[in-house]
Amino acid sequence: MSKQTYRVCFCFRRRFRLTAAEAPPDVKALFDAYSQNGVMSADDLRRFLVEVQAEPNATAEEAQGIIDSLKHLHIFHRRGLNLEAFFKYLFSDANQPLDPKIGVHHDMTAPLSHYFIYTSHNTYLTGNQICSDSSDIPIVRALLLGVRGIELDLWPNSTKDNVDVLHGRTLTTPVSLIRCLRSIKNHAFSASEYPVIITLEDHLTANLQALVAEMIVQTFGDMLFTHPGSSLLGEFPSPESLKRRIIISTKPPKEYLEGNEDKAKKSCTDSSSEDGAHPREVPDLIPRNDHDKVSC
Repeated sequence: MSKQTYRVCFCFRRRFRLTAAEAPPDVKALFDAYSQNGVMSADDLRRFLVEVQAEPNATAEEAQGIIDSLKHLHIFHRRGLNLEAFFKYLFSDANQPLDPKIGVHHDMTAPLSHYFIYTSHNTYLTGNQICSDSSDIPIVRALLLGVRGIELDLWPNSTKDNVDVLHGRTLTTPVSLIRCLRSIKNHAFSASEYPVIITLEDHLTANLQALVAEMIVQTFGDMLFTHPGSSLLGEFPSPESLKRRIIISTKPPKEYLEGNEDKAKKSCTDSSSEDGAHPREVPDLIPRNDHDKVSC
């Protein structure tokens, strides 16, 4: 049990004990099977890693390193782990769900849409979404952590002749788009060779969209994934085939869609007005002769 204290009336401290969770029966059974006289030695822990955790290359030195890493808990026996320390180990960072040394071991030849993708939101922000700075530094940091999805919000700069990245209609400061693109190019595949998807939230005019397209092509060159021909893809390519490629994901700006919607509404209104001014003639529904009768 660990001890904690708290101050009472600003005068004295009171000490109480934190009750640690007790190891469940299945953990106790494992510990009994891989320990001797209530102590799991480095050799016993290595056997556990090989036979239970499916780590065939585990060594006694690695097992001893795990034991040493738990010394700060002050609950270990000097010759190895007791039950409480073993239970703590199972939920510690030393016992990761996936062994980092294994690397990629799944089939990566299925379509890209079959996989979970490590993505980010407003990747360029250094802090909150209201008044923080925009920068390429968080983008680089995300890529070094293995993030494969980068989001950039595109807005015209103050002079309307270039493109900035920022969280629009807030107090966030901008960073230039070209700086972000260059940083992505330099660090995209530092942590992984699998494709990087750049999602562009577009708030630009047509001429600035053309400028962005030129920036992207010039910055990424052959790294950029393009689909030849005018036909649509039947399915996404695989992550394996897209290694070291940059994919651009975007859609028409919200302002553009709202403008088209307003035009469509105006067109419908104008059409209704014309119909009201010149009412259409209702066809005669009464059969003129026997040949015009409708049978059911």
